[in-house]
Amino acid sequence: MLDRNKEIVISGESALEALAEIEFILISLHKMGSYYGDKPIEKYQRATTEFIDNEKVTQKLAKIRKIISEGFDTTLGEDDMDDIERRMEGINFWKP
Repeated sequence: MLDRNKEIVISGESALEALAEIEFILISLHKMGSYYGDKPIEKYQRATTEFIDNEKVTQKLAKIRKIISEGFDTTLGEDDMDDIERRMEGINFWKP
């Protein structure tokens, strides 16, 4: 990791924006889980899918990722990757 990336700075406004998006997603999903806890799983699955789609959760998460990523120095290392790419390389993503 580059020394410059060991500590990054995010403005308070940007941090609050990211936290508000996370709070909306997290608390909404928690409330849905509690509400549908004693109901058929199909209703819970439908509700969460609709929530993710209707509330544009993937776009909100992309916005949070952008806010956090902006502070990083993206200079490429000897492996032709920056620190973010290098860290994300080992993630096992969902596959059909």
